[in-house]
Amino acid sequence: MAKTSIRSARIEARIAPAALSAVKRAAEIQGRSISDFVVAAAQDAARRTIAETEMVRLSLADQEKFAKAILNPKRPNAALKRAFEKRRQLIRESR
Repeated sequence: MAKTSIRSARIEARIAPAALSAVKRAAEIQGRSISDFVVAAAQDAARRTIAETEMVRLSLADQEKFAKAILNPKRPNAALKRAFEKRRQLIRESR
């Protein structure tokens, strides 16, 4: 099923002549209009940016530390016990 889109917003941008030349060439290579090429490139960049902010990347050493902490959690300390008790009280009071 083809996805249709309704274009209702407009954006404008200033671009250096060399950059415009590169965009035109890339659009020609893909057989697209400059506008379609720029919109697709902007959407791809937006998706990547959003995905990067939603993903946590850890080094191998940090991944191992994280897994060990999940598999072998430390016993709750006094501060954590107080925090849980305060939470229990707040929940009881809000009912």
